[in-house]
Amino acid sequence: MPHIDSSDAKGFAMGIKDFMEEAAGAFAADKALEAVDPEAGFLAKAAAAVAGFEGVGAIKEHLAGDDQPAEAQPEAAADESEQPQDDNSGN
Repeated sequence: MPHIDSSDAKGFAMGIKDFMEEAAGAFAADKALEAVDPEAGFLAKAAAAVAGFEGVGAIKEHLAGDDQPAEAQPEAAADESEQPQDDNSGN
């Protein structure tokens, strides 16, 4: 029988928690679409479910204070350092 470390169990529980949040977002988006358009087709329901699934992640990032994705943060810092300084020496 494999040994399960407590850190592995915690990571597994967090993974399940994240998945359940995303699944709930997909379900809520599907039900919202159904309330607005009871005759919605399969593609519309699938698009709503994907939007709800992804939307939960975006909301979690926003509430955590991560307004920019992790890969965009170093780029934004580089852009700020490259901007010329306004030194009123020419006037």
